[in-house]
Amino acid sequence: MTSSPDFPPFGVTADLVILTIQDNQLRVALVERKGDPFRGCLALPGGFISRHGLDDNLEQTALRELNEETGIRADEVHLEQLKTYWTRGRDPRQEVVTVAWLALGPVARELRAGTDAASAAWYPVIEALDAPLAFDHNVILRDGVERARARLEYTDIAATFLGPRFTIAAVREIYETVWGEDLDPGNFQRKMTGIFDRVENESVRPAGGRGRPAALFTRKPPSHRDEHGLVPIDPPFRRSSRGGE
Repeated sequence: MTSSPDFPPFGVTADLVILTIQDNQLRVALVERKGDPFRGCLALPGGFISRHGLDDNLEQTALRELNEETGIRADEVHLEQLKTYWTRGRDPRQEVVTVAWLALGPVARELRAGTDAASAAWYPVIEALDAPLAFDHNVILRDGVERARARLEYTDIAATFLGPRFTIAAVREIYETVWGEDLDPGNFQRKMTGIFDRVENESVRPAGGRGRPAALFTRKPPSHRDEHGLVPIDPPFRRSSRGGE
């Protein structure tokens, strides 16, 4: 079947804003492009829908690119669709629509670059936002970071950066890192304790072994979560300054 000139061909890609926290910094996974266009430039991981029948939907494309471009497995991150992007000429090869995805997880190891990338590494978000990324990836990155910041206001998404058991203090550190602002420990404790399930008869001593042991918490079971796998915070926990800059 040939394409009609009234319906020009479009490519479709999945691009990923992959965020983690390392050394008290919010970091994003970026790859160095091996080929044209934008050879040698940093870019978000991603790629075209498989031409070989590997994908049945765009989420599968995103998860395949996640692993191929960085070595991160699907079970290591929380994944949700971010936004769809197209402006004329955004890709010099042809007209391309991209569906961007936000992926968050406690991934501490070095990344493994795929065959399409010269390298893959974690970069501090504060630096990546100012770097000249390929295509329109600066816009997608800004949107992804803002989505993560906003999600912290009204869901338990902070826990996706942590392991299965955590303290409320560890959750507060996630908020402070992503938002870039200090929070009152007492107020935060009162607000967030009911969002998670307490692990009975388990606690952890503070660093240095001084002070009272801190209670351990875990996320609520799937039956309490929304379609994104998140627990709502109602009323929301607002940032003191929007934008987190």
